[in-house]
Amino acid sequence: MGFVGALQAQFAQLELFSGFEKTDFTLFSNYSIDSNNTVSIATLAFFQKFREKENQIFDEVGVQPTLFWNINENFSLGPSLYYNSFGGFSERLSGKFTLKTSSTLLVVIPTVAYSEKKDAGLGEIFAQFQIQIPLSKTISLWLNGQFLTVWDKLKSHSRSFQQLRFGTSYKGHQLGLGVDFDQYGSKPIQKSSFGLYYRKTF
Repeated sequence: MGFVGALQAQFAQLELFSGFEKTDFTLFSNYSIDSNNTVSIATLAFFQKFREKENQIFDEVGVQPTLFWNINENFSLGPSLYYNSFGGFSERLSGKFTLKTSSTLLVVIPTVAYSEKKDAGLGEIFAQFQIQIPLSKTISLWLNGQFLTVWDKLKSHSRSFQQLRFGTSYKGHQLGLGVDFDQYGSKPIQKSSFGLYYRKTF
């Protein structure tokens, strides 16, 4: 699982998504270790719970701290240790490309990793975009998207998702509609969920 950069150097972001099929809770934080923002610690924690009993085999928990060396404002590199309730522990090395303006953000994170449970390597690409359209000093429209694909030994599909959010932000409180598409396994089992989301950045 990858994670995002953001418009601020230091922040904590909470998101709750609740749909007809599942509920997701995500916490992401990023804090600089030094005053020059050369080294930072990014932490992702998430919980996914399906409502229907037959889908609860896809319930998922993940925690990933990453130490990033920020080469410049666009490129970062760093190792991480990731725990996932499906895949167990994995050691990872990620690069991060960030392109941002006052109203847009694009992050692409390619990763190579070694899964202890599978005793095999894997490749992953995560991407996120954010578009903000100000309507006033306190209100703005937001369009967010997150995309992930994971391949065991770089040749067999393991996990993918596409998440889209569209909402309105008022004084930092973001609320709107969301849709998640999930794919699992080498012959992908597909799941989808529509619902509402709330996001707050501190």
